[in-house]
Amino acid sequence: MVFSGTNTRYLAEQICNSLECDLGNMIVTHFADGEFAVSYEESIRGKDVFLVQSTFPKADNLMELLLMIDAAKRASAHSIIAVMPYFGWARQDRKDKPRVSIGAKLVADLLSVAGVNRIITMDLHADQIQGFFDVPVDHLYASNVFAPYIQSLNLENMVIATPDVGGSKRAATYAKFFNVPLVLCNKTRARANVVESIQIIGDVKDKNVMLFDDIVDTAGTICRAADEMKRAGATSVRAFASHCVMSGKATENINNSLIEEIVFTNSIPYFNEMADGSKRCPKLKQISIADMFADAIKCVIYHSSISDQYLIQK
Repeated sequence: MVFSGTNTRYLAEQICNSLECDLGNMIVTHFADGEFAVSYEESIRGKDVFLVQSTFPKADNLMELLLMIDAAKRASAHSIIAVMPYFGWARQDRKDKPRVSIGAKLVADLLSVAGVNRIITMDLHADQIQGFFDVPVDHLYASNVFAPYIQSLNLENMVIATPDVGGSKRAATYAKFFNVPLVLCNKTRARANVVESIQIIGDVKDKNVMLFDDIVDTAGTICRAADEMKRAGATSVRAFASHCVMSGKATENINNSLIEEIVFTNSIPYFNEMADGSKRCPKLKQISIADMFADAIKCVIYHSSISDQYLIQK
């Protein structure tokens, strides 16, 4: 049985269409002070329950998922699988300075204590976050939808790039798959969400650049990298990112940048359509991951290998 949190219902419905099943009936009751409660409106006793919910800001999405897990446990579900296309707090995966929290580990502990039996997620900020969990984690990759789209562009003189060194492993995997050169960027930050400088390591002159990242938040880094590459002689720069956080002035930054196109999955909703039918960000495109997650759910149900679903093996 598949159920959805409030803000990820759009994706849960697509997953159910792919699975050819109905979305389960669940009610979230809101109180005047902002508190809310979750109740399942049909029996889930002895069932394998899949809860679709990305934990993007604000924190209500995470709290709603925790309540969904707790309610399922108390309703005697056989197993509880959290389907989290976007795992929030993943950027807090280590102590990079004294006296800071490790948010990714805390969220993993909260999910485990609530009663989750398995996690299905996509493109964690760092692969080692899987080790924060005491339950199995099925880690999917957006390359399953990005690679076919890139192939459909039929571009020549292509290079794969990453806006910072932290994404080098991801970019190198794409470069190996497409058998094209890899370009790195060395980034220094003045403070969080503010890029001080970017240096390009590699040749982008007369090249069609595919720029990869996992998260675009304010879009400062990826826009700065794209602009530097265009100034260095790149023919075109297209950006690809798994998770469309897009906070603050991100839309404005992309519209004002030299990026030709930016492509996301729909792990996080982005309302691009304006009331007059125009686009908030005409450069932005989202590709659905519903079929990919539906296939992963089938693998869990039938105990088959999920790695067989990977188009690009890391």
